[in-house]
Amino acid sequence: MLPFWIALQFLSSLPIRLPGMPAPQELGRSLLFYPLVGLLFGGILWVLNWLMLGTPLLLHAALLLTVWVLLSGALHLDGLADSADAWLGGFGDRERTLTIMKDPRSGPIAVVTLVLVLLLKFAALLALIEQQQAMALIIVPLLGRSALLGLFLTTPYVRAGGLGQALADHLPRSAGKQVLAVGGLVCVLIAGLSGFFTVMLAVVLFVWLRQVMLRRLGGTTGDTAGALLELLEVAMLVGLALM
Repeated sequence: MLPFWIALQFLSSLPIRLPGMPAPQELGRSLLFYPLVGLLFGGILWVLNWLMLGTPLLLHAALLLTVWVLLSGALHLDGLADSADAWLGGFGDRERTLTIMKDPRSGPIAVVTLVLVLLLKFAALLALIEQQQAMALIIVPLLGRSALLGLFLTTPYVRAGGLGQALADHLPRSAGKQVLAVGGLVCVLIAGLSGFFTVMLAVVLFVWLRQVMLRRLGGTTGDTAGALLELLEVAMLVGLALM
């Protein structure tokens, strides 16, 4: 179960502490457990939503979103902010884009992007609570983290060395495809037609965003992976709210 704990430590702010640096093979296998971490997040959000039934709707949605962000320690929002700055400031140049993504500072475009994404998530959650679509709280985190597995499975990692390279190089590809298929099936089984719609929406957006990365960078980085997850999650929440 070490790969699961690696995945949980990396993707969450939960107090998981592993002794020492895992072997590259274990890091690669941890990607297979990313969807399971998403399912765990979804279960926590679903239980929290149930416990808050009867809470004023605005406060209900705000608390759900706060816990959602805190569970991941804003890791993926940080990647979205860096990617937003780099995509604008890079002016289409690959090396300039990669350099800007390394800069820890956030410019105005990053701030605006984060505000808009969080605002859309909040509004979509509010609508889903009103519509009593609690299953969205389970399938959206699951598919979002499945997308990370799919990205490393299908897309070159462009920064040599480091954690991302170890993940990409040692990911068991056959098992990865099976995990993705199971994750999609789970969404359909627990959410029916809404689950199928969400899976299809996630696939279409994943393909498009992956092409955007390939055209600009020739692959992915940790920051663009985080941006992919956040953009998929907000799109799925909005799509389900509009169904």
